[in-house]
Amino acid sequence: MEFVYKAVTRSGKEKKGNIDAEDETRAVLKLKSMGLVPIEIKKATFWTREMDFSFGSDIKPRDLSIFCRQFVSMLQAGITITDCLNMLAQQTENKKMARAIRQVQSDVEKGESLSGAMKKHPKIFPRIMISMATAGEASGKLETCFLRMSDHFEKDARIRGMMKKAAVYPIMVAIVAVIVIIILLIKVVPAYMELFEDMDVTMPAITRMVIDISNFLQSYWAIVLLAVVAIIVAINTFRQTERGEHFFGTIARNIPIFGKLNIKTQASIFSRTLSTLLASGIPMIEALDIVSGTMTNALYRDALKEAKEEVAKGVPLSEPLENSDLFPPMVTHMARIGEETGELEEMLNRLANYYDEEVEMTTQTVMAALEPMIIIAMAVIVVFVVAAVMAPMTAMYSGLDNL
Repeated sequence: MEFVYKAVTRSGKEKKGNIDAEDETRAVLKLKSMGLVPIEIKKATFWTREMDFSFGSDIKPRDLSIFCRQFVSMLQAGITITDCLNMLAQQTENKKMARAIRQVQSDVEKGESLSGAMKKHPKIFPRIMISMATAGEASGKLETCFLRMSDHFEKDARIRGMMKKAAVYPIMVAIVAVIVIIILLIKVVPAYMELFEDMDVTMPAITRMVIDISNFLQSYWAIVLLAVVAIIVAINTFRQTERGEHFFGTIARNIPIFGKLNIKTQASIFSRTLSTLLASGIPMIEALDIVSGTMTNALYRDALKEAKEEVAKGVPLSEPLENSDLFPPMVTHMARIGEETGELEEMLNRLANYYDEEVEMTTQTVMAALEPMIIIAMAVIVVFVVAAVMAPMTAMYSGLDNL
């Protein structure tokens, strides 16, 4: 239940805000534990509750990294878990995450374990984080596990950021190019064509083609817009199906320029996540199950699920990885060496560091290759439209020269 409060801090400053509690009495106790003296408190209404306009979980890896690092710092300073959660709830900018932390704090105060309380919020705290917290509580090394999670989420945020950077640039340029072309076809081309029609000039084939496209867009723009929206919705719907996930997963692996980047990214996510889980004492079977859920490509997700079943039968991990024919040879070789030497965690950690650098270098290469290609593609389109506009003028001048 959410309450709106007005309180006074220890320094005498007035503070207003919202707080979650089971009832008004518990809300007052929570405020006092935060060092606030309640002046007024009442149940939040539609108009006074904290509005959240975000969609989905909206929890980024960097948010989780900051949460883990701050949590470790507070624990090392000797602060109790409940007080840590209390302070983190106040400091966290993401409202959904702050609300979840408050609820976790409330459950921990009632005697529930930290991992058990976090498990109630799967959209906020990912499975890997809950498993690591469970392992930390069981081993008495909660600080170490949260520190590893902080590094993990920080690197994960970096890798995903580079992937987005590589994808966003061409998409934005393509959108701008489409908008410019539509403006040319709807506004600029018709204005020029009216002049040539009055002069009774015979239009070249390239000009007639552009005029036909322009007329079609002007007459049926609503149908074209609906068709584009329908195609986008259909693709998005298909992408969410199992068949669609595999279809786009295959494209992501084989698409020119981006294919190598996707393969190296999946290798990086796999190596880093599995290394982090094994280092925290998570059993191999459970670790592979968690890792499969973190993979962004459905092909790799299914391959790791199959690998989990094979490992459960006693087969070394390197064998199903090699048989999947999805991972680079270096991953399978290093995994095999790690299994033979008993240093699988260390080998996976080295692999993760290697592929992190590879992803960064490949992203820079992709960006460097895309920029001239996009510029050339836009230039070709613009030259085509300009040629269509200039062709009648050239024909008209040629006719005057022949007179």
